[in-house]
Amino acid sequence: MSHPDATTAHTPLARVAALALALVALVGVLVLAFSWPTVTIDPKDVAVAITGPESAVAAASEAIDEKADGAVALETVADRDAAVQAIEQRDVYGAVILGEKPEVLVASGGGLAVAQLLTGVAASLQEGVNAQAQAAAAAAGAPAPDTIVVAVTDVVPLAETDARGTGIATAMFPLVLGGMIGGIAVSIVVIGALRRVFAVVVYGAAGGLLLAWILGGWFGSLQGDYWADAAAIGLTLIAIAAPITGLVALIGRAGIAFGPVVMLLFANPLSAAAVPKEFLLAPWGEVGQWFPPGAAATLLRDLSYFPEADATFPWLVLGAWAVGGLLLSVVGHFRTAGGAEPDAEAAVAA
Repeated sequence: MSHPDATTAHTPLARVAALALALVALVGVLVLAFSWPTVTIDPKDVAVAITGPESAVAAASEAIDEKADGAVALETVADRDAAVQAIEQRDVYGAVILGEKPEVLVASGGGLAVAQLLTGVAASLQEGVNAQAQAAAAAAGAPAPDTIVVAVTDVVPLAETDARGTGIATAMFPLVLGGMIGGIAVSIVVIGALRRVFAVVVYGAAGGLLLAWILGGWFGSLQGDYWADAAAIGLTLIAIAAPITGLVALIGRAGIAFGPVVMLLFANPLSAAAVPKEFLLAPWGEVGQWFPPGAAATLLRDLSYFPEADATFPWLVLGAWAVGGLLLSVVGHFRTAGGAEPDAEAAVAA
């Protein structure tokens, strides 16, 4: 048996060091992307309705503003019914009802974080109301009044099948990952821009039907109509996958990077799936709603708990991303005169 005289070349140390540093930088970006929204949570201007006698509203508003330190933005409404309607339409997250029977309305279906915030407001309100009543009684020389209890009423409670309210939030990451995997797989396996369009549409439709059944019928995380949930999930998968396949049709394999960079590292942490968008550092909570992960989280929550809310915006956002991505594939198809994309040989080799 013959042995080669030449020894196997080793990787240069400079390249090894550069690779190690690049991997460290990648890990740093991942940690930053997924941890930053959590460590910077600071609720600001959370919309809350308030109603009652004018003098009581003015006094309570001043006390709440001082206690909440900008976390709550109070909006005056006519009465309790108007407050409930505003909550159900997702115009506000809760309400403070003043008068003979003070009450705080919460909506845990919109997020436990705000419900807990308003429960704290109720405790402060109760303390203030009783202090005022006792002071008034003392000034009039009357006996100490009975303790006034500020009731906390959950007008949009969580479903029994998702009592901790984590179902929609935990479903978003797999949904985003599923959209990315679909887009990347179709880009690698399927040759031909229009065939990729067909594959993405079929993937979204079938995925929506399956995942709506798993998340709604099996896990009980979704409470909306099955077909509406399926349509929302299917459109979300297409909205995430289509831009990937579309960019691949235009610029080749480099377009695959769009999914991990934009959808996973940027849009997903800003989706406000676990907490309201007002809890994220401004203006990133609002920015996140313009991307598929944020729009999908809002839409699925609306379908599950707020059927009276106007869900036009998240539907339009998902539709725009889906149509835009599919149009990119069509443009790529005509750019290459109807033939296979420039990366066709790479796809065949793969």
